[in-house]
Amino acid sequence: MDDFLKFRKMITPAIIQVLFWIGVVVSVVSALVIMGASFGSYGGGVGTFLGGLVMLVLGPVVVRIYCELLILFFRMNETLTEIKDNLAK
Repeated sequence: MDDFLKFRKMITPAIIQVLFWIGVVVSVVSALVIMGASFGSYGGGVGTFLGGLVMLVLGPVVVRIYCELLILFFRMNETLTEIKDNLAK
């Protein structure tokens, strides 16, 4: 608890994992809405459907890459803190 109160232990990586799943759900639902809307459009439905399909596949991947980059900064911080602690011993 002491590390948490002194900001030595980060809670943001856990929050980032929750945000990842929210981002995946938003991405998939948005893609499905776009794909569904393509059936109601006249003349341009194929392009809209393919755009939704691309979003369905690439959306979660992009969200994952973004979240991994954010977590990378926290892992670097943890590793540097461990190195500092080992050098201090």
